[in-house]
Amino acid sequence: MIDWLTWLRDIAPREPSAMISILASEGSAPRGAGTRMLVTASALHGTIGGGQLEYRAVDQARAILAHPVGSWRVQDYPLGPLLGQCCGGRVRLLVENIDPTGLAWIADAAEERVLVSLLTPTGIERRISRDAVPMSQSARGPAPLAGTSFAEIVGQRRRPIYLFGAGHVGQAIARHAVNLPFRLAWFDTRPVFETIDGVAIVPEPSIATCVAEAPADSAILILTHDHAIDYQLTKAALERSPVAFVGLIGSATKRARFDARLDREGIPVDARARLTSPIGIARVAGKEPDVIAISTLAQLLQLTSP
Repeated sequence: MIDWLTWLRDIAPREPSAMISILASEGSAPRGAGTRMLVTASALHGTIGGGQLEYRAVDQARAILAHPVGSWRVQDYPLGPLLGQCCGGRVRLLVENIDPTGLAWIADAAEERVLVSLLTPTGIERRISRDAVPMSQSARGPAPLAGTSFAEIVGQRRRPIYLFGAGHVGQAIARHAVNLPFRLAWFDTRPVFETIDGVAIVPEPSIATCVAEAPADSAILILTHDHAIDYQLTKAALERSPVAFVGLIGSATKRARFDARLDREGIPVDARARLTSPIGIARVAGKEPDVIAISTLAQLLQLTSP
């Protein structure tokens, strides 16, 4: 779940909370539409960009906590003329006193969904929809009134990672991927790793079949203990329909040897070009498992959104 959903779920039922939402922004604004922060009497969770904009918005949020639950207001901020911020953009904010009894929709919002919010005289009614079309809002013009609805994408699409290998690097990747927008499918052939949570032990003759299951937006990471298995998996990944990323651990020499063998076995040049090896950001030095893991995950975060 993205942060603001977690804050709503965990904090708002326990103590009075106000949420600040950026409905729209234009020009050089510090954060974009959909950015949110949660405000309580004694704490701030998240940021809408800091500076005078956030200072004023937090004041409004704490003031609205004195009003009935469900109260809301819309406020426009021209950042240059009103707040003296050098960025000079314009932001439209929604500030609301959260009604903790109206949060059941959060359970449906962990994955990417469309959230429909309806402004009513007594509060904001929200629901998750699979059919609504997201609508961009304007930071100019008349402020929205009761009866206005918004539809926006919320939650977070998690890119599947098909991770082959449960050794030191594989474990480091799994460990660091936990709080990132990834969904892990993890495989190894060695029964010794069956005690590690999340690892599926697959017999060596069958492991390449797992590659075919990866969705089109997947990243396939190959880092087993055995070059023969690595090659088997690499060939399977390049023979199937393209995925977002195919990465192979190892040196440039290993890549060259695999490439030559793939060529001999008839894998076309455009398919072989989809292989990234070595994995990780090139300028990040270090062979420690955590360094390789963080570098590789950073590389995957740079992929175009699925």
